[in-house]
Amino acid sequence: DIIKEQNRELRGTQRAISRDRAALEKQEKQLELEIKKMAKTGNKEACKVLAKQLVQLRKQKNRTYAVSSKVTSMSTQTKVMNSQMKMAGAMSATAKTMQAVNKKMDPQKTLQTMQNFQKENMKMEMTEEMINDTLDDIFDASDEEEESQDIVNQVLDEIGIEISGKMAKAPSAARGLPSASASTTTISDEEIERQLKALGVD
Repeated sequence: DIIKEQNRELRGTQRAISRDRAALEKQEKQLELEIKKMAKTGNKEACKVLAKQLVQLRKQKNRTYAVSSKVTSMSTQTKVMNSQMKMAGAMSATAKTMQAVNKKMDPQKTLQTMQNFQKENMKMEMTEEMINDTLDDIFDASDEEEESQDIVNQVLDEIGIEISGKMAKAPSAARGLPSASASTTTISDEEIERQLKALGVD
């Protein structure tokens, strides 16, 4: 509000100076005409007096230009100061926001959270890998059993042996294979923790 009031006063001063200059210029033209008139009549004394007045008037007019430039400079400086004050206010608000955020943030807690996330993520990956390996072993064994049975059936068919009744009482190869429930190993948290420590993850 103070800056706005000062700007209004400066603009008013600038207008007043412009009016004074216009009046001086009008007087200057009148004096020039009077000097020419006195010169035609041969009145040297009057010409000297009027010439001195003209010199003083022109000096005053030049002063109005100097004052006007000063007023313009002050107006510019006021605008610059206003802009700087707004920037300072914005920086102050930003600093307060940053302080509030920093108070809410705990670097140690954030670091611990990130480390816990990394640890649990690695445990999950290791568990998934172990489960996948176990499932692969089960299904690979089943595939080998089926393939072996197909070969046996093909050979028996070639030599003309009927296996529908005679082989019914033969022990199945599947009986010797571990079941899925027996092959699946329970993965304890202690085992995962041990492997994580071996990898250098606390």
